[in-house]
Amino acid sequence: MKAGKILSILGAFLFFIGLLMILPLCWSLFCGDPDVEAFGIAILAVCAFGGILYFVTRSAEEITLTHREGFLIVAAAWFLAAAAGSLPYMIAGVLPGFTDAFFESVSGFTTTGASVLTGLDDLPHGILLWRSMTQWLGGMGIIILSIAILPLLGVGGMQLYKAEMPSPVKDKLTPRITETARTLWIVYVILSTAEFILLLFGGLEPFEALCHTFTTMATGGFSTHDASIAYFQSPYVQTVITLFMIVAGINFTLHHSLLLGDFRTVFRNSELRFYFGVLLVATLLVTYDLWHTVFDRILVSFRYAAFQVVSIMTTTGFVTDNYERWPGLSRFLLLLLFFVGGSAGSTGGSIKCLRILLILKHSAVELYRLVHPHAVTAVKLGKQIVAPETMASVWGFFILYLGLTVTATVLLLLLGLDPLTSFSATASTIANVGPAFGLANPSSTYAGFPCPAKWILSFCMIAGRLEIYTIMVLLTPEFWKK
Repeated sequence: MKAGKILSILGAFLFFIGLLMILPLCWSLFCGDPDVEAFGIAILAVCAFGGILYFVTRSAEEITLTHREGFLIVAAAWFLAAAAGSLPYMIAGVLPGFTDAFFESVSGFTTTGASVLTGLDDLPHGILLWRSMTQWLGGMGIIILSIAILPLLGVGGMQLYKAEMPSPVKDKLTPRITETARTLWIVYVILSTAEFILLLFGGLEPFEALCHTFTTMATGGFSTHDASIAYFQSPYVQTVITLFMIVAGINFTLHHSLLLGDFRTVFRNSELRFYFGVLLVATLLVTYDLWHTVFDRILVSFRYAAFQVVSIMTTTGFVTDNYERWPGLSRFLLLLLFFVGGSAGSTGGSIKCLRILLILKHSAVELYRLVHPHAVTAVKLGKQIVAPETMASVWGFFILYLGLTVTATVLLLLLGLDPLTSFSATASTIANVGPAFGLANPSSTYAGFPCPAKWILSFCMIAGRLEIYTIMVLLTPEFWKK
């Protein structure tokens, strides 16, 4: 691996991250908020460092990446983005310590929504907008955005695309990866615009509508208020956000197919049917559990149940009620949904519905083989036979996912956290959900966690966002051998 090649790309990437801070800077200038200086200094620092790094290490020849360089660049880019994104928090004095600022920034870019901030209602607009922007950028992928708008670097984008979106089934919309990235972002912007307009009709101020659009479409969950969506006390707003969380949890290639009028592809998609099936069953069970125990009316129970089930399963993390006070069945189902997630190719995190569906189908095939040992069987997704290599990748991911969950949970227990907090916080951060149970319940934050725990969970957030493989492969000795 050539260090100069890698550093030049990372330098350009950092310069781009610095430019993105201009929008919250302009908003702060417009509102007259005190965080103008913080953003000005952060922009200069990040752009200067990134620009110098790029010009010192750049090469005149076209850059062709190997798959190993792609993994390293993507992993390093996410850590650097989090470090750069933490500067406004520290300089503005909102989170003066680097650990807390880095945790908040990581949570933003990975669309986790786990926060250490309190008093959101009193924070400057620029800081709140930057928090929401980091989630919106991270939702579709900051590397994908770079591929879409920075072709001037002459970088072979396919290796970066594979490293950031290691889905078990690749959906390449166009022959050129740059066009694919642009198409995905165009769909993302169209859907975001639609939600923004609908939230304005619900009576939200443009700033609040923009921030919550950013964090809904990214399935991120950051809000401008400590009470999250419960602050608005609006069934309309709650319903709109529920619908767009569902939309954001669907594979974006299916949204593209809908825009092109290809309804047959959408309706025949096995993962989509599984996704809606799980949402429906979980919502009905939680509704039944809440009726007459928390809420008196069944429609109110359904609305709160649907919102929270969708929020958790799509790994958004918005809340309209403290679900830790809900009955045991509801809490258990929500904890299980931490491990399901949205569709592959969506902005949702966790294991993803496609992998869960393939594991269930493979398990059913193995049970059938026990009864009919001589039968010729195969795992099918729709009418397509799933290759054994794909199933091996899915099972490998599943084992690594559970292994990381167990390891991080044990480490948190060693730091003195209780079992419920340790397990749920680990499961929540790897799945990029945000709120958990115990000390990390919806009415609390991660501020009380020990510093080592915040670094462990920060690693979990990035590993979960990059779907485990991209990070874990860097920890193998074989990766570094020539």
